[in-house]
Amino acid sequence: MADAEPQVMQCMEVWGGNQQVDAGVVMAGLDAWVYSRPYENASAGGDVYYVSSCATGRITRLLVADVSGHGSGVSEIAMQLRTLMRKYINRIDQAKFVGSMNEHFTEMSSAGVFATAVVTTYFSPTRELRLCNAGHPPPLIWRASRKIWEFLWESEQRPSGNIPLGILELEDYQQLDVRLEVGDLVLCYTDSLIECRGSDGQMLGTSGLIGIVRELDVSEPSSLIPRLLERIQCQAQRNLSADDVTVMLFRANGLGATVPLRQKMLAPARVMKSLVGSMMGKGPAGFPELSVANVGGAIVGALSRVGKRKTQPGAVPHISQER
Repeated sequence: MADAEPQVMQCMEVWGGNQQVDAGVVMAGLDAWVYSRPYENASAGGDVYYVSSCATGRITRLLVADVSGHGSGVSEIAMQLRTLMRKYINRIDQAKFVGSMNEHFTEMSSAGVFATAVVTTYFSPTRELRLCNAGHPPPLIWRASRKIWEFLWESEQRPSGNIPLGILELEDYQQLDVRLEVGDLVLCYTDSLIECRGSDGQMLGTSGLIGIVRELDVSEPSSLIPRLLERIQCQAQRNLSADDVTVMLFRANGLGATVPLRQKMLAPARVMKSLVGSMMGKGPAGFPELSVANVGGAIVGALSRVGKRKTQPGAVPHISQER
């Protein structure tokens, strides 16, 4: 990765886009590294990546999407996705965000535009990660306690309704709940990686990719993405050159379980500032969902756990149906 210091995410910030990037970001509860290189080193590509942090820093949302098309044609879509990220930035529940994404792409389907995406929401007080996979390659997870890489969403667990965005007017997308322990890593990527060839000339696929990942040293997560890409590139001459390439890695860092008093006090002001900006035409206000865990938990930390599913680390992930 780049030698530059990682960016520290501010509350109510949305970071990302569809430009070339090689950077790290730090949030409450998570460290993340993002690498994205558009096809033929263009200034903008068809892969879109975003990270957002809520008004109190407890809710982190991460998105990796592969939009049909390349370059400037996707840039407007990337800006529209940024607007949606901001609209739902203060919501723990990501179901409406995913539904809005699907509605947005369905409206553009007549022009042949669709997307695959992985959307994740991390709630730092409970270390719970909620994931939605809309036709995207399955993320990988490193379980620090067991020292093993595995698919976060195994094929036999994948709900049949989780198809690419913009294909059908689905009312809901199913979600996966999993608890991250400190040191756990999650790797998201676009299909350019699994469409590369192995040394035998065959397409890597997900099984070939996880085989390569399992050979890598995870002691320095900041260097894992470049080592992975180097290993893939060495397999065959034209690997990673025929499409956009995007990889996102994030790690549970054990921070952000509690919200500092100053951050609690400033949270309403941040939401009000967003509301004023919305009235001036600067984007949606990002109102929080009115739940005990979200609103009450911002004031009294223990309330963050009210109504939250208890997901044991290492247990079979829970798949829920959101409406």
